[in-house]
Amino acid sequence: LSLAPWQSCSSPRSIPMASSGLAPSAPCPYVGMWVPSCPLSPCRCQNWEGGIGGVPGMEAHGGYTFCGVAALVILKQEHLLNLRSLLHWVTSRQMRFEGGFQGRCNKLVDGCYSFWQAGLLPLLHRALHAKGDPALSMTHWMFDQSALQEYILLCCQCPAGGLLDKPGKSRDFYHTCYCLSGLAIAQHFGSGDLHHEVVLGAPENRLQATHPVYNITPEKVVRAVMHFLQQPVPSLEPAAE
Repeated sequence: LSLAPWQSCSSPRSIPMASSGLAPSAPCPYVGMWVPSCPLSPCRCQNWEGGIGGVPGMEAHGGYTFCGVAALVILKQEHLLNLRSLLHWVTSRQMRFEGGFQGRCNKLVDGCYSFWQAGLLPLLHRALHAKGDPALSMTHWMFDQSALQEYILLCCQCPAGGLLDKPGKSRDFYHTCYCLSGLAIAQHFGSGDLHHEVVLGAPENRLQATHPVYNITPEKVVRAVMHFLQQPVPSLEPAAE
């Protein structure tokens, strides 16, 4: 991948580009010479609220925040963020009454943020654990996992199938995907010896775990990483005609 001369990682499109343009392999050997400057873009876009906006100074938003943090996790640079401020912002986005998440301050709950916001908590948990935070739970994420499951199961299901934003809205593939993804995040903590499940309701409500960065099963992430690690690094030079 490469950027045109007029583009940089601090352009208005930098947050979605920084996330979607990265290969699954953690060392990121495929993204060219612009990688060293990419971590600076999400950090510049972290505002006084603690979350990340689309450009510096813009209101913090769940979608941009997830993309920015996920990009930094892939680059192993999440420590550059103010993690405590980010934690305060995202945990404040879980609605006290509904149990689901809002995307921005003073907005309504929306089922899709079950993933965009709740998916941030495993990433923050990992980053804070790496810093030696002694207050972290070893069985639960830092949000009300049961309350989020209640919102998804009771308020976001369409009787005809599929999931939706909130009661009164229409079902669609987008909200079906991210409601289910958020449900998986809320049901599973950690992995291996630290794996702990919180499944609300009947056992058939249980979903497979999903990777909080790539939103596919962890097994598929491993397969993808192993595949790309075996590939040669493409040349940055233009192909000869």
